[in-house]
Amino acid sequence: MINIARASNIDEEALLDELEKKRPGSAAHDVFEGEPNLTPRFLTLDKVLLQPRVASATVETCKAMGVLVFDNLSGNFQSLPLLIPVS
Repeated sequence: MINIARASNIDEEALLDELEKKRPGSAAHDVFEGEPNLTPRFLTLDKVLLQPRVASATVETCKAMGVLVFDNLSGNFQSLPLLIPVS
């Protein structure tokens, strides 16, 4: 079982129940219910790959995020509306 989309796509408790029964035989996830907290049951399983969310860590996305931060800061210091307001 591989989930790199959304935590809500998977019933995490049901998945853990099945993994503990070795059905499916393995799982890989980079999204979890209740992030950043991880359900400790995952850590007791042998054939589970857990990774922090990195789906947006492409060169293009990182550059775009940098441009967005710069543009937001620039707009702030010019008293312009923020592109993405910070709360």
